Amino acid sequence: MKAIRRFTVRTVLPESIAPLGKLAGNLRWSWHLPTSRLFEDIDPAAWAASGHDPVSFLGSVTREQLRQLAADKQLVQRIQDLGADLDNYLSEPRWYQSLGDDAPRSIAYFSPEYGISAVLPQYSGGLGILAGDHLKSASDLGVPLIGVGLLYQAGYFKQSLSRDAWQQETYPVLDPDGLPLTLLREEDGSAAKVVLPLPNGRQLSAHIWRADVGRVPLLLLDSNVAGNDEAARNVTDRLYGGGGDQRLQQELLLGMGGVKALRIFERLTGTPAPEVFHTNEGHAGFLGIERIRELMDPSSESPMSWEEALTAGRASTVFTTHTPVPAGIDRFDCTQIEHFFNAGLAHSVPTDKVLALGAENYADGDPAKFNMAVMGLRLAQRANGVAKLHGEVSRGMFSGLWPGFDTREVPITSVTNGVHVPSWVDPQIVDFARKNFGAESILDPKWSRVYDVADPEIWALRRSLRSNLVADVRRRLRASWKTRGAADAELAWTDSVLDPDVLTIGFARRVPTYKRLTLMLRDPARLKALLLHAEHPIQLVIAGKSHPADEQGKRMIQDLVRFTDDPAVRHRIVFLPNYDIAMARTLFPGCDVWLNNPLRPLEACGTSGMKSAINGGLNLSVLDGWWDEMYDGDNGWAIPTADNGASADERDDIEAAALYDLLETQVGPRFYGSVPAMGAGAAGPSEPSPDRIPHQWIAMIKHTMATLGPAVSAERMLQDYVGQLYQPAWRAGRDAVADSYALAKRTAAWRSRIQGGWSAVQVEHVDSVGVTEDPQIGDSLTVNAYVALGNLDPDDVAVEVAFGRASDNDELDSVALEDLGVAENLGSGRYLFTGGITIDHSGSFGYTVRVLPRHSTLVSKAELGLVVNA
Repeated sequence: MKAIRRFTVRTVLPESIAPLGKLAGNLRWSWHLPTSRLFEDIDPAAWAASGHDPVSFLGSVTREQLRQLAADKQLVQRIQDLGADLDNYLSEPRWYQSLGDDAPRSIAYFSPEYGISAVLPQYSGGLGILAGDHLKSASDLGVPLIGVGLLYQAGYFKQSLSRDAWQQETYPVLDPDGLPLTLLREEDGSAAKVVLPLPNGRQLSAHIWRADVGRVPLLLLDSNVAGNDEAARNVTDRLYGGGGDQRLQQELLLGMGGVKALRIFERLTGTPAPEVFHTNEGHAGFLGIERIRELMDPSSESPMSWEEALTAGRASTVFTTHTPVPAGIDRFDCTQIEHFFNAGLAHSVPTDKVLALGAENYADGDPAKFNMAVMGLRLAQRANGVAKLHGEVSRGMFSGLWPGFDTREVPITSVTNGVHVPSWVDPQIVDFARKNFGAESILDPKWSRVYDVADPEIWALRRSLRSNLVADVRRRLRASWKTRGAADAELAWTDSVLDPDVLTIGFARRVPTYKRLTLMLRDPARLKALLLHAEHPIQLVIAGKSHPADEQGKRMIQDLVRFTDDPAVRHRIVFLPNYDIAMARTLFPGCDVWLNNPLRPLEACGTSGMKSAINGGLNLSVLDGWWDEMYDGDNGWAIPTADNGASADERDDIEAAALYDLLETQVGPRFYGSVPAMGAGAAGPSEPSPDRIPHQWIAMIKHTMATLGPAVSAERMLQDYVGQLYQPAWRAGRDAVADSYALAKRTAAWRSRIQGGWSAVQVEHVDSVGVTEDPQIGDSLTVNAYVALGNLDPDDVAVEVAFGRASDNDELDSVALEDLGVAENLGSGRYLFTGGITIDHSGSFGYTVRVLPRHSTLVSKAELGLVVNA
């Protein structure tokens, strides 16, 4: 029989152990080891059965068990102490509070997904994991962040394999009442509600669920509410599950509905209104439209014009792009956008202005498409990529928005991603650090004492972590084969899969084609030889999900799984379905090497290798994403890239061969303690280390943990965001709103005047004096530029001379810039600008002159996208 109604019964805890409820309800337990160990120690079997979910765990405890817990004085004291510790954590000043008043009181962070814990499955891959780590590190540092997202009824899909190794997807429905969430309610007890108007007189309503991520509240909007029609209820049915209008409505709800949810949260809790808005990828870009709508609202005390509201909103907005390829950006038909906004989504905001924000009105753009990343960039005064190389790639990818500027001047900076160390470091590493140098965190300077720890102790720790992984792999592999239809009698071999003394390599990530899951299969015979090598065998643990609509990605998984099914090698290579946070808990610590072989430069950052590094793993990767800037020759290996114009097949052949060579001649021998014999090359005869301890390998582990660990920390990342983006955005936003938005209004008027008059600006003539027939280094020359400004003033512009090495096609390299000053008003809007430059190098020398807008509120010279070059 099926129930006609279901509800969750909350556990009533005796007063002496009441803090258990608070400890279970705050997701800090997911990275606070003493708290998670408390739940495990209460009842290890029940804790395992709950999937390490405190809410589910407490729901399974009987009244008799609760009575026994309340009678255990030692346990009661432990619970009370941890409850007090959580209270202190939530209230005591932390790093951010040391900044005093020179920082925003509240920051809103919008993301379509959050990977915080396996018990709250609202993530699909790297973007969500990064967002979760962002919130957790903000909590640890005391950054006053408020997260905003959507609550998906089925989260992302669960992955399994068919008998013929084809990916299959299922979507188990989640019960919000069984999750670590509370429903935001009005003072009368009714559910708080966000409402968006939709076309044809429909509306989209959403409840607001709150998750507590340490100190950070996370607001998740849920459209599965009474009053919505079937289509509206399904807007938040699954993460990235729909297309077309459903995806657009998800993003409208996230952005515009998210701002509305923040306003309700402010009203009900007294939380300060956010002074900075961070848009994590283009999915959340519509938040900027809602903020503009608020400022243009005719019912407000002093409604602003479009240009004024846009200027005020941009000043305090930060946009982060995560994709290095145009195909990764959400784009909608302009007619879709027009259809929804004409329904009154943003009263008083002209639809044509909204369309212009996402318009691909640049070379190679599609005028029929609305680009979410382009809108995000136009709505934010500050933007960044997620690694140094990704910043370069992003400047090139979006350079069409700033025509006339060199790519290096495109106003997109970079903040390299990091990982939340307490979430991803194994408890054994924490215990190891506490025992050896009294410092649990890899961020503690005492961690540099890892160099003093005896090599056998490090080696024993790594073997223990590897053994944990082997045990977990055997359990998961057996379960996977049973799902594929195998009988218990067929599965005895899974009990001996992998070996805790064999070099273990991990590869786990989403499976788009550019990540090249099957590069390792390029030469199956050679891979097989590496797996079965008599002296230096390797074993591979692989995991990853393909998007349900990506047939090519599914085919790659099938090809790989079919190889792993071969009885000759299946004890050395496995594919584990349903890669998630829970699997990662043993996978990252247990792998000796983390493999990453994307097509360079298509990996924006790729933080999985960082998680391996903080557990003492070494990286073997193409120089892409974060590895491009943090590889130093002693923390792993770089896979050479075929950058010689080879075809796609030739490139894969070359890079696969390089991967095999590294594994065979460097990685394997070093792991097994073999060192090159005297006078032999790297691939020559080798002999084992006398004590069978691979000292060179362990030296690399120590170096990685001492130097790379702090660099890949999300705390470092958050501090970078605060100093480089949040504080400047807050100052600009503060100045913009002061005195009833006086500066924003003046700036908007100036921008309108500049944009209206820019077509008349031109450099009419340039000459120089002081150059001899035989110029030498150190010589000076005076540059004169005759510039027509139309109805603009000299104070509105910067006139610059750019000079440097000139190539055969007159392109300038190693460019330096000097301002030219007004020397004479020539009348009729014409001026003479002049200034001096010094020849600073031998060889070819060239210069040019350009004119740009200049204003105190501009963050970069290229911000308005306006420039006139001579």
